[in-house]
Parts: sequence; structure tokens; C-alpha cells
Amino acid sequence: MGAWEKAHGRLERRSLARVAVSPEEIGLSGCWQVLAIRREVLDLCQVGATPGVETGYYASSVTRHERDAAGMAALVREHWSAIENGTHYRRDVTLGEDACRVEDRNAVSVLATLRNLTNGIYELERERERTQVDTLNSWLEQQTFSTAWPLLKR
Repeated sequence: MGAWEKAHGRLERRSLARVAVSPEEIGLSGCWQVLAIRREVLDLCQVGATPGVETGYYASSVTRHERDAAGMAALVREHWSAIENGTHYRRDVTLGEDACRVEDRNAVSVLATLRNLTNGIYELERERERTQVDTLNSWLEQQTFSTAWPLLKR
């Protein structure tokens, strides 16, 4: 088990186990190793809390010879960091996805599609240098129906 790390109001430590496999034996095209990452998490905001334990399982196209255990652990953390700091943050914090209490499955699907569309249009506008703002929230504050409609028609 690794050393405790402090981040986001909690302590975490991880351990990694990995097994070399072939795509044929595991039935996943391009899979050369399987990982299990065990995380102990202690919430610092809860008085008297005990560490919770969770295990994440991963399939990778990277071979054991390409990356050592520490390198694989870093790849997994980078992957989740990109998700948390990118799309998930925008959908959850800026667009309020987790706070949304809609229960109808069709409505949930439509709202998710609209959130993805919003995120995609913003990314295209940034990539094409058609906006000077650096956050989705700032971009949304500038939008009205009359400014958004032409973007959808492009």
C-alpha cells in the first residue's frame, strides 16, 4: 500500500496489482494487461470516519514491458484527472447535472444530449478561436438564443 496523499478534503492511498494477458485469453481485442487498483479513502470532513475501500479494475493495451506498475498507476490517475477536470466538471458544476432531479428516462437522455451539445459547441468555438473566454460558464453567460442559433446552423 502506498503512502497517504491528501487532496480534496480526504486522504487516499493506493495499491496496484496487474496481470499480463493476451487478447485471445481474455477475449478483449488489444488487451495486454489487467489492473486492479485498491484505494483506501478517509474523508477528513467526517469526525471519527473510518477509511472506505474500493477497487477499480482496468484493461489496458499497454504491455507490462512498456510501463512499470508506477507508470500504469500514473496513466490511470491522468485518465481520471482529465475526466474530472474536463467534461465531468463542466457537466456537473457548470451545467448542474448532478443537482438535476429529472427522473423520466427520456428526459434524462435529452438533457444529457443537450449538455454534450453545449460542451461540444463551446469546444469548437474555442478551437476555431471564435471566443476569447476561457471557461464554459463565461461562454454561457454571453449566449442568447440569437447568438446560439447561428452556431447550431454552421
